[in-house]
Amino acid sequence: MAEFKPEEPMHFYRPMDQLQGLEYCIDSNPSWLEAIALGFQHYVLSLGTTVMIPTMLVPLMGGSDDDKVRVVQTLLFVTGINTLLQTLIGTRLPTVIGGSFAFVVPIVSIINDSSLANIPDDHQRFRETMRAIQGALIVSSSIQIILGFSQLWGICSRFFSPLGMVPVVALVGFGLFDRGFPVVGRCVEIGLPMLILFVALSQYFKWIYTRHIPVLERFALLISIAFVWVYAHILTAGGAYKNRPLHTQINCRTDRANLISSAPWIKIPYPLQWGPPTFDAGHCFGMMAAVVVSMVESTGAFKAAARLASATTPPAPVLSRGIGCQGLSILLDGLCGSLTGSSVSVENVGLLGSTRVGSRRVIQISAVFMIFFSILGKFGALFASIPFPIFAAVYCILFGIVAAVGLSYLQFTNMNSMRNLFIVGVSLFLGLSIPEYFDRYTIGAQHGPAHTKAGWFNDWINTTFASPPTVALIVAVILDNSLEFREAGRDRGMHWWAPFRTYRGDSRNEEFYGLPFNMRRFIPSY
Repeated sequence: MAEFKPEEPMHFYRPMDQLQGLEYCIDSNPSWLEAIALGFQHYVLSLGTTVMIPTMLVPLMGGSDDDKVRVVQTLLFVTGINTLLQTLIGTRLPTVIGGSFAFVVPIVSIINDSSLANIPDDHQRFRETMRAIQGALIVSSSIQIILGFSQLWGICSRFFSPLGMVPVVALVGFGLFDRGFPVVGRCVEIGLPMLILFVALSQYFKWIYTRHIPVLERFALLISIAFVWVYAHILTAGGAYKNRPLHTQINCRTDRANLISSAPWIKIPYPLQWGPPTFDAGHCFGMMAAVVVSMVESTGAFKAAARLASATTPPAPVLSRGIGCQGLSILLDGLCGSLTGSSVSVENVGLLGSTRVGSRRVIQISAVFMIFFSILGKFGALFASIPFPIFAAVYCILFGIVAAVGLSYLQFTNMNSMRNLFIVGVSLFLGLSIPEYFDRYTIGAQHGPAHTKAGWFNDWINTTFASPPTVALIVAVILDNSLEFREAGRDRGMHWWAPFRTYRGDSRNEEFYGLPFNMRRFIPSY
């Protein structure tokens, strides 16, 4: 029997700062035809959140189907602009900057404000509420703009180690579990086939090539949605849901969204379309909590996107630049009235891994599709009428990929250390457990655990601790920088992290994150 050599596995599984196995990385591009198809695929995926947030919030504001369609168009329009802004002068990572659920708590607080909720006319109440949300977004966006462009967030990020980022990036994916199979279960007859078909095409049949392109792997999302959407329409037209409960019809039918009939043929969203914003100090302070949460979640998503695009981890100055640009995106959200603020779309980050294409050009093409279809309302509404369980089935896979990327940071740390095991375990558990407590409390009591007379304070507590990545960041960073941190530098992975803490620390940073069109003269990178 051959003698066992314990050093052999280390040779085959050495840590790698760039993810292997990608067909196209951040600065390499597929053919134009393939890039356009991939960009359209990212556009379709972004429609889930773009439609879901207005569908949930607009009726609470007293808005009609016409108002909902207009908000969806506006949110899609600014998502396209914000994505172009981020990929051109932000981090330059292939990330879609779309609507965020992090803003829901302060938005609902504004909706329930007695000065707005008691307006008798529904249409007037919708417009007044939208203007109040706009004002809060405009003011609160200053946090990210200041922290980003002043490089303060980059300075703060130097306290983050690979060990501390494991739970943060992992919970960017794991923390969205409630948008996965629980939504699939609302219409399991279309959600489950979508889940199975997507896994089969993207994984088991990815070896099928057409003209040297793995078509089923690369376009599994489009193919799966097309088949299941047609199947869902057949069920709808055949009367399968005719006598079913309203909840089932809303989630299963392909004709319940009322988007196509309400959408105009051509409509260009523009700033202040709902009227001049109104400003209330309480609303603004409450919204600032959501801005901070979106900043934390986007930081984790940026790091995941960098690995899935086969780039080095974004250095502190680039991360700050991206957060500053996201602040400008939230400012634009407020000016145009997109109802919610922006953050990195986690599902689109996961799609980079599923297709193995991390090309920046593909995401920029998807942004063009967003702008184009937001203006041509009828065509955009057609794709936006896809039932939510179809998107949720895809989320089950894509959120899992992002979470796994977070766990991949463990390779740079010493997980034979009890200190590291304690930090990772506690921060992961509390990052899931504390937000779950806040969610269950809110469902039972119809308000969050923080329920004082100071509405802005309630929004800060309820928003911050309802976000798994934010809770994980707080716990992990405090523990990682207070427990034996001086003696555990190498165990924490700081030796690997050091070259990426500054822009000039690695020669590849200019290749991945350098600004185009000689813009570095106006926007310094370091």
